[in-house]
Amino acid sequence: MTGSHQTLALVLFSVFVAVTLAITTWVSRHRHGSAEEFYAGGRLFSPLENGFAIAGDYMSAASFLGISGLIALYGYDGMLYSVGFLVAWLVVLLLVAELVRNCGRFTLADVVAARMAERPVRIAAGTSSVAVSVLYLVAQMVGAGSLVALLLGGSSEAARSWTVIGVGALMVIYVSLGGMRATTWIQIVKAVLLMAGTIALTVLVLLRFHGDVNSLLSTAAERSGHGPGFLAPGLRYGGDWTARLDFISLGLALVLGTAGLPHILSRFYTVPTARAARRSVVWSIGLIGSFYLMTIVLGFGAAALIGPDEVRASNASGNTAVPLLALDLGGGAGSTGGTVLFAVVAAVAFATILAVVAGITLASSASVAHDLYTSLRRPHAKQYSEVAVARVAAAGIGAAAIGLGLLARDLNVAFLVGLAFAVAASANLPVLLYSLFWRKFTTRGAVWSVYGGLIPAVLLVLVSPVVSGSPESLFPGVDFHLFPLQNPGAVSIPLGFLAGWIGTVTSPEPPDEARHAETEVRSLTGAGAV
Repeated sequence: MTGSHQTLALVLFSVFVAVTLAITTWVSRHRHGSAEEFYAGGRLFSPLENGFAIAGDYMSAASFLGISGLIALYGYDGMLYSVGFLVAWLVVLLLVAELVRNCGRFTLADVVAARMAERPVRIAAGTSSVAVSVLYLVAQMVGAGSLVALLLGGSSEAARSWTVIGVGALMVIYVSLGGMRATTWIQIVKAVLLMAGTIALTVLVLLRFHGDVNSLLSTAAERSGHGPGFLAPGLRYGGDWTARLDFISLGLALVLGTAGLPHILSRFYTVPTARAARRSVVWSIGLIGSFYLMTIVLGFGAAALIGPDEVRASNASGNTAVPLLALDLGGGAGSTGGTVLFAVVAAVAFATILAVVAGITLASSASVAHDLYTSLRRPHAKQYSEVAVARVAAAGIGAAAIGLGLLARDLNVAFLVGLAFAVAASANLPVLLYSLFWRKFTTRGAVWSVYGGLIPAVLLVLVSPVVSGSPESLFPGVDFHLFPLQNPGAVSIPLGFLAGWIGTVTSPEPPDEARHAETEVRSLTGAGAV
């Protein structure tokens, strides 16, 4: 990239970082140190504000950079991510949002522990929430590294590494100083910027083809080198049974995983009532649905105007397809329009990453402080406030995400998020649904459900082609993969549900009918909800 690209994009990066730091500083001066303020922003946000914040939390680097890149490289098969991410919100709206708001206070464990023995359930749910959050954070770190590497010429490994470290440091500052209130406003600003940037690019792509979508698709297919096969299923997930099962596994993970994501569940606690939580989801579905439809246009636009070969040459996983598309739409390298549009898109993508990592870090630090710390601390040891522990936890989680982000920097960000969704759907969703809808569910069933999904999901990833055995693996020079699928969802999600059922039917203690009845009334009516 030329010096003008670098200068303008870095200026816009700096402006956004300065604005978000100003928001965080302002909020930190007007806060009080209660857990409700830190975790839930005082529950003062309106459905519209929370809907934008949910959209800002959900539309991550995986969506803006990764999905469009996969569509540019693999055509029809790349669209699975867009469809899966959107359909998942129907599960959230119909089964989760209102009930979770009524039953819990700050975290997933609050919902489950309402009718169970608290200590083992909080430890299990807190552990799985942190695992999911760290996996999700890694994807955002990889996206940030890819973006800045492109900006600085594509070959600067040092710049990529320092970018990952810088993003990690910023997210710790946002969470530690501003808590949920600052994080929410950062996400709202980011959602507005991302929607505006995506709409502008989509309009420019359609104008380039005079509004003729057929021309766009046929040009993309011709430029891809695969012909009509680019617009048909099977380019990435076709062929042998392994690829087809991977397709099913990924689809299950995407559709079921959203309802188990800790940073999404925590957003339902920032509004005053369950009705407001439901209306928040309706607002977010409208924003998210529009966004994912536009990513399809951007992906095929990149394939048609840039070409998969050039996208792959810039970044093997396709993470830089949208910035390259912006450069072309603005007039090409060296033009003023290209420079401005590239810089704006790069800054929006960077804003996306910062806002999402802040939300994830807050949710995971809340799980550490509210669930793990309160359950594991010794009765007579010195007591620290939950908020103080959460701030320390944010720094530790940031450090872990930085290390893993440096290790996984060559993987596609949408693919990495698919793994996080698989773990969430395997460990968190079964225990959540069982707790809300199964009267006979017990503490043993809850603990077995979490670990029965979490442990197989993580182990299957470790022995899959993601880690070793192929040129695209984390460790391409070795081969210890035993599991053929890249996404473990098809195996680990049923195991999570099965483990919860087995734990319940073999449980020595009977279910607490009175507590279940109380939880059921509260979940459906909101009576007694915090």
